[in-house]
Amino acid sequence: MKIVTIIGARPQIIKAAALSRAILNNYKNKITEVIVHTGQHYDENMSQVFFTELGIPQPNYNLNVGSGSHGKQTAIMISRIEEILINEKPNAIVLYGDTNSTLAGAIAASKIHVPIVHIEAGLRSFNKSMPEEVNRILCDHVSTLLFSPTSTGYKNLCNEGFKENNAAPYSFNNPKIYHSGDVMYDNSMHFSKEAENKTSILQKNELQKNNFILATIHRNNNTDEPERLNALFTALNKISLNNKVDVVLPLHPRTAKLLKTNLSTGLFEEIKNNKQFKIIEPASFLEMIALEKNCFMVMTDSGGVQKEAFYFEKPCIILRPETEWVELVECGAAIVTDANEKRILDAFTTLTSNKNIQYPKLYGTGKAAEFIAGEIIKHLS
Repeated sequence: MKIVTIIGARPQIIKAAALSRAILNNYKNKITEVIVHTGQHYDENMSQVFFTELGIPQPNYNLNVGSGSHGKQTAIMISRIEEILINEKPNAIVLYGDTNSTLAGAIAASKIHVPIVHIEAGLRSFNKSMPEEVNRILCDHVSTLLFSPTSTGYKNLCNEGFKENNAAPYSFNNPKIYHSGDVMYDNSMHFSKEAENKTSILQKNELQKNNFILATIHRNNNTDEPERLNALFTALNKISLNNKVDVVLPLHPRTAKLLKTNLSTGLFEEIKNNKQFKIIEPASFLEMIALEKNCFMVMTDSGGVQKEAFYFEKPCIILRPETEWVELVECGAAIVTDANEKRILDAFTTLTSNKNIQYPKLYGTGKAAEFIAGEIIKHLS
């Protein structure tokens, strides 16, 4: 059978590695995978390095869409993905997560009745002002096979009217939902040892194991709004200075452009003069794993990094008003603070003083991609 996989943003490239690896190792005689890179992220460090590092097959198509408004970016992708689907005639299209690439693939495929496989289905922040929330809901409701990484996501789908016991054959009128485990967990476990052996990011930045905080900030509402960006960087700077601890921030290209314009002059100078506030180049996937494994805490507005912190049993401060990964908060491993300086400082105190945080196995056994590939063959070939 033939599947078309759509990827466009850095997390999707990483997630796709798990499925591509499962196909290569277990189903290479049963599945042909055609990879379409929309070019939604066009920075070399944000895309190409991941194909090389994770051993993902090079894309069969690169749409080179680049940045733009949501409408313009999505419209171009819909048109070009539709052309590819008509030419390739796949049995199914595989979509990941909740980006504009996901939405474009869902619209293009559903209009011409190509079955959709949605990996990371059922995740909800219950905040439709987030573009990602709209994308993931719309994608779920035109999908044929929906693979949720968590029991919470599975329950969300049930609450939205998806039936648990539909009988085959499956279609977008008769979809099948699964609690499958998480392909990101598959990857983190697979590449964990490799990250230690193949990267030198700790030595390069003079970082001591379990003696630094890993921070990431990239969401539009955090980077574009000066008040929020100043609150985040003030909190990070205070934590670093007050606790004499390194804060390491691999800087998203988007954030880098906005620091000088959106941070107050005084704060910008303070951070420049704080030798323990280490702003570094964007980290590759293996470098991020090395940082996550060896830090003592994560502070992030990224959905994926929240989970990766949990995989490696690191407490996490979530720099957003809500999270799709509610189970992290429910078990006490993460605290949602939004871009609120006081709440961030309070969360840091709470998490560092709690020596008994539990990290239950919420995301499967590391075999989610193999299961997903098997179900695709079973029901869509």
